[in-house]
Formats: sequence, structure tokens, C-alpha cells
Amino acid sequence: MIKTALLSKWHVHAVDYAEQAQNQENLSIHVIWDEDEERGRKWAQELGVSFDPDLENVLGDPEIDAVIVNTPTSSHKDVMVAAARNKKHIFTEKVLALTVEECNEILAEVEEAGVQLMVSLPRLTEDYYLYAQQALDKGWLGQLTMIRCRTAHNGAVSSEQHPDGWLPPHFFEKEQTGGGAFIDLGAHPIYLANRLAGTPQAVTARMQPVFHEGIDDQAVVIVDYESGPLGILETSFVSAGSPFQLELYGTEGSLLVEQKEVRVKSIHLNNNEWFKPEDMPEPLQMPLVQWAYAISKEEEPTITVEDALNLTLVNEGAIISENERRRVDLQPFKNSPAK
Repeated sequence: MIKTALLSKWHVHAVDYAEQAQNQENLSIHVIWDEDEERGRKWAQELGVSFDPDLENVLGDPEIDAVIVNTPTSSHKDVMVAAARNKKHIFTEKVLALTVEECNEILAEVEEAGVQLMVSLPRLTEDYYLYAQQALDKGWLGQLTMIRCRTAHNGAVSSEQHPDGWLPPHFFEKEQTGGGAFIDLGAHPIYLANRLAGTPQAVTARMQPVFHEGIDDQAVVIVDYESGPLGILETSFVSAGSPFQLELYGTEGSLLVEQKEVRVKSIHLNNNEWFKPEDMPEPLQMPLVQWAYAISKEEEPTITVEDALNLTLVNEGAIISENERRRVDLQPFKNSPAK
């Protein structure tokens, strides 16, 4: 049994990961730590486990095998470096860190410690992503020329029940988050497009505050990929009813996903008519399950360090692009050394 510590309830998905851990036969939640002691103690009581206000004590406990990190994004590097130095396996909410340099610092410690690291990028396990990858691999779309992906919700929109929106207020505090909609919800379009289009080469970003000065409530980022296609990545905290969309366009066909419904048109398939595939791939195991299996069964996870690095790479470049109002070449960031 992998004895696990939950580190913070700061992120909105912390409860989901706790539930997944409870439902995983080879994981057990042993203790909770939170930078907000009142919040942590309450959560520990709800889950029926102990609370420890001392992070150093939690990470130094030899009975703890692994940690699930849901701290403020700005704390990721320090928390994960400390966890790795204490030989703890690490599961973390996206993003791995705010900069490629910080990512490399974490990865160096993880490699030195020989522990398993998993970043939660769940849409890489979905059947629609697997089908899109299959369509590219089999050449159904010809040469990929453009990819567009949009993930949005209305979490920053005022309502009678939630005057400041239903997202927690700290999601709009840049010193904790490192940004706004793009670094959080925009992660999904980034890592999906990176997987499908290849290595990101340059970014041009427009990151717009709507209700929160100093962070982006919505964003559009154009990505140039080394293999040639353009990526258009969209996200928003201020869009009611906006569906998830993933669109791939190529020289010999197109593939559209809305929510989880897939449509394909290709000169190689179905007389070049639009059709909805009936035989979809089986979804992969969720990231937390893959992480647990990597620890206990030494199974190779499908979500990789490269996925995590390229996610931060696009985020870091997008912030610079917005601040300096220019296209940003990503090559200088790719080999940022760990300190």
C-alpha cells in the first residue's frame, strides 16, 4: 500500500484527487498538510485522517511514500523539491511550475531521488484525443496545417449565488497562481495541441483582463510548431455555455471534436463525407492511477516529463509575449539549466 500525504486543498481539483486516491486500491491517505491550517484541519476531519501543520515533518516521515500536491502554483517548486529530497513520489496538479527553469530544478531532484513524478493532464487519456492521434498517425488528414482548441467556462462571472464568480477568490491572486485563465484552464488546450502538433517553437499571446485587473480572464494564444502547423489556443473564465472544442485541419481532411463528439472528413475515408466514428479507442487510465501503477507495478505512464515541460514552455512564452506585445521565440527557454 502506498501511504500518501495530501498537500493543501488550495486547488479546486484537490477534492477530486482525494476521492480518486480513496478509490485506488493501492493508495491510502495517511495525513494532510495545508498552508491554511484551518482549512487543512477541517478537510482532515472530513476524510477521517490526521492533520500535521508542519510540512517538514510530513515530508520527513518515513512512513509516507508519496504526496499529492495541490498547493498554490507559486509554491510548486519549493514543495516538490523538498518532497523529492525526502524520497517521496509526487503527483501534482497542473502546471508543474511557473518557468522552464523551475521545472528543470524539480526534475533534477526527481531524477536524483529516483521517484515517480506525474502531472495531471487528464485529457491525454480521453478517447477523442486518442482518436485524433490515430487519425494523424494513419495519415487521414494528410499534412497537419492548423489546430485549434478551446476550453472555457464562466467561473469568473457574477451570479446571485456567487457575486464574484464560482471560482475561489485566490484563483485571481497572481502571486499565487502565476496568471489567470490561460495558466490554469488553458493548460488543456496547450498540452493537447502540443501532443498533436509537436514541439512548440514560438508564441504570440493576447491575454485579457475582464473583471480582474492584472490577470487574464480570457486569452488567445497562437503557437508556431516546429513541424509546420499553427495552433490557436483559446480559454476563458467569462464564457457561459462554451463547449470544449478541438479542431484539426490538414491537406487531406479535417477532424472536429465538440464536447466529446467526434466528426471526421477525409479523402481517405467514407467517400470524403463527414461521419461520426463508431469504434472509439478505449480511454487510458487516469493520471493518478497511472502514477500509482508506476510506483507499485513499475508500469510506464503515458503522460511524460516532456508533456509537462512543453506545457510550462508555452505558458512562460505567452506571458512574455503579452507583457512585451511581441512574438516570442521559445528556443532560448528549452534548455534552461537548473540552478
